[in-house]
Amino acid sequence: MKVICVLHVVLVEPEIPQNTGNIARTCAATGAVLHLVGPLGFSIDDKHLKRAGLDYWSLVDVRYYESYDEFEAKNQSESKFFLTTKAKRCYTDVNFPESECYLVFGKETAGLPMPLLQAHWESCIRIPMVDDARSLNLSNSVAIVVYEALRQWGFPGLKIQGPSKA
Repeated sequence: MKVICVLHVVLVEPEIPQNTGNIARTCAATGAVLHLVGPLGFSIDDKHLKRAGLDYWSLVDVRYYESYDEFEAKNQSESKFFLTTKAKRCYTDVNFPESECYLVFGKETAGLPMPLLQAHWESCIRIPMVDDARSLNLSNSVAIVVYEALRQWGFPGLKIQGPSKA
C-alpha cells in the first residue's frame, strides 16, 4: 500500500499579504495544504495577496480559522513542528513523518506566541542563522522547511526533471 504524504503549512496570524501570497505559490507548486489562522493582518481580498500568488490560487487547498484554538480542534495530529528562532534543534535534525506533517509558522513581527512554543517545546525547530540576524523572511523560511520535508520523502508527486532538451 502506497503512503500518501500530506504536508500542511500553517500560518498563525500572518501580517504581510505578499508573504502569504508567496507562500500560497509555494504550496501550489508542492501540493501542500495552506492553513491561515486568524486574526489575519490583511483582507483575503487584498490585491497584494492575489498578486504575489499570481494565478496559482486555484491550485491551493486553503483552509481558514478564526483562532489557533479552532485550528487545533480541527487538526489534532501529533505531527506538528513549530518554527522559531528560539528552538535549540535544527530543521534538518528532524525526520518529518510521511503520513501527515504540519509546519507551524508565526507572524512576521513576533513569531509564535511563547505559551504555544512552551506547550510544544520538544517539537520546536529552527533554521540556522548568524547571531546578529533576527530572522529570515517568512516566505523564505516556509520554502526552506517545506522542501526539506519533501526531500526527505523523495519529492512525492513532484516533477524532478525537466525536459531532456532545452
